[in-house]
Amino acid sequence: MSSFGHGTRRHPRSRGRTWSRTGPDRATLGIVGVICAVAGFFALGIILGPAAMVCGWLAMNRTWSGSRPWQAVVALVLGAIDTLLAVIWLAGAATPGNGLL
Repeated sequence: MSSFGHGTRRHPRSRGRTWSRTGPDRATLGIVGVICAVAGFFALGIILGPAAMVCGWLAMNRTWSGSRPWQAVVALVLGAIDTLLAVIWLAGAATPGNGLL
C-alpha cells in the first residue's frame, strides 16, 4: 500500500539527487551548534545552550560510538556548559533579597 494507490514506479528516486547522511548536513549542524554555543555565552544562554546541545547531538549522528567530528563535540560540551551557567545565573537571580535594598 504505497500512498493510497499511487505506486512508486512512475517516479523512482534518481541516485544522483539523493543526499548522503554523512556529508555536509552533519558538518553544518556542528558548525551551527558551535555558533549557538559561543553566542549563548553572551546572550540568551538558556535558549542557545540547549539549541547547541541538540545541534551537536544530531551532528554526532545521535550516538557516542564511532568517529565524531570535533565541531559536534565542541557544540555539545559548550552547549552543556552554557546551559548550566544560565541555570545557575537564573537560580541566583531568583534568591530572596537579591537586588533589594
